Amino acid sequence: MSDTTFATLGVPTKITNVLDAEGKMNAFPIQVDTLPDTLSGRDVLGRGRTGSGKTLAFAIPMAARLGEKGGRAQPNRPRGLVLAPTRELATQIEAVIAPLAAAYGLTTTTIFGGVKQHRQEVALRRGADIVVACPGRLEDLMKQGHVKLDAVQITVLDEADHMADLGFLPGVTRIMTATPTTGQRMLFSATLDNGVDKLVRRFLSNPVTHSVDSAESPVAAMTHHVFHVASADAKRDVVHALASGTGRRILFMRTKHHAKRLAKQLSDAGIPAVDLHGNLSQAKRDKNLAQFAQGTHRVLVATDVAARGVHVDGVELVVHVDPPTEHKAYLHRSGRTARAGSDGDVVTLVLPEQRRDSQVLMRRAKISAEPQSVSASTDAVVKLVGEVAPFVKPTATPIRQPQGARSQGDRSQGGRSRPSGGGARRPEGEHGRRRSGGGARRSGAQRAGRSA
Repeated sequence: MSDTTFATLGVPTKITNVLDAEGKMNAFPIQVDTLPDTLSGRDVLGRGRTGSGKTLAFAIPMAARLGEKGGRAQPNRPRGLVLAPTRELATQIEAVIAPLAAAYGLTTTTIFGGVKQHRQEVALRRGADIVVACPGRLEDLMKQGHVKLDAVQITVLDEADHMADLGFLPGVTRIMTATPTTGQRMLFSATLDNGVDKLVRRFLSNPVTHSVDSAESPVAAMTHHVFHVASADAKRDVVHALASGTGRRILFMRTKHHAKRLAKQLSDAGIPAVDLHGNLSQAKRDKNLAQFAQGTHRVLVATDVAARGVHVDGVELVVHVDPPTEHKAYLHRSGRTARAGSDGDVVTLVLPEQRRDSQVLMRRAKISAEPQSVSASTDAVVKLVGEVAPFVKPTATPIRQPQGARSQGDRSQGGRSRPSGGGARRPEGEHGRRRSGGGARRSGAQRAGRSA
């Protein structure tokens, strides 16, 4: 954090009053660099790794410029648009923008898949000034005529490189094309690969480029550890030890099933943990993330869906229980700690058969960490655990009677059970939608895009 105040950067008093109330007195480097240009209406390309303060860097000028211009959005025609790759990120961006917008009487809303769209339709009809959206659902609403982008004055594309990784760029291109060419546009990304550079050339007009930190830049406050474990049992013991401290920590797994199972194992062992992955409903994801952010559950067990979407301050430890397959995922996962100038540690657990791959991963991520063989009682592990949190008695899970099961009383009356809905329910997809019968199968990117 710099010694520069937001007021000296030209941020209006209505905004600084809100920031002061939130304890945000001084700007981060990317905010110091970009705000003079964004507040004046320039198109900006901001390059900086996650945790560098990008959200506030575009939230301030969007709220300030729309608010100072005056006026309100017409039904179904927002004035400001932020595109984000994941539901969690969209929710957290809206939480940052909302109080700034409210200072001018502006309204905000989120749009993403995995939930019923009625609430989103209502918010748009009422005239939402600023919309924070994921591409898939936004395109659905555009096609249905529930939203038009011809009145958008400011467009922000956040984490564009992650959009590219998820295959969203075609949809992003169609959305950006629907916004007026005369509007201000800001694009924030850690890297410019996978087609992000084409977005910059096509949609940004004479942009000012500000690069604070690239995704590959090491974070001075982040310490990396590579722990070699002898077996799966030894790894399990180390994981439970690392999860037992008093601070917030995130454990990353490769699969949804393993994330759910580990969270339950930790909770059963007296370590309150919640899981976060694509099989959860949006309401459950929101609840779990809120419990983690509020501290009632200090451990979050997540798949890569959370590597970009979870922006929670005060995470002191990230553990790669399952090492990722490529270095960008390692950097994005690790970026959940050492945020906003705080210190943090990152641990990668490596089984004997994973050692060669882990060496390649660290080299590509430009991380220097001397591997060490550990057990749960090794000093290096004990030091990272710190103070062990008190045991929390796990809550009993109520036993649910299978659907269609009859009580003894039902049977005594000779009643016949009847399957509900005409047969067994089909399993739902990654984001809670059932596949329609007879339709062609969609690609992975298309499935993700429809309900981002």
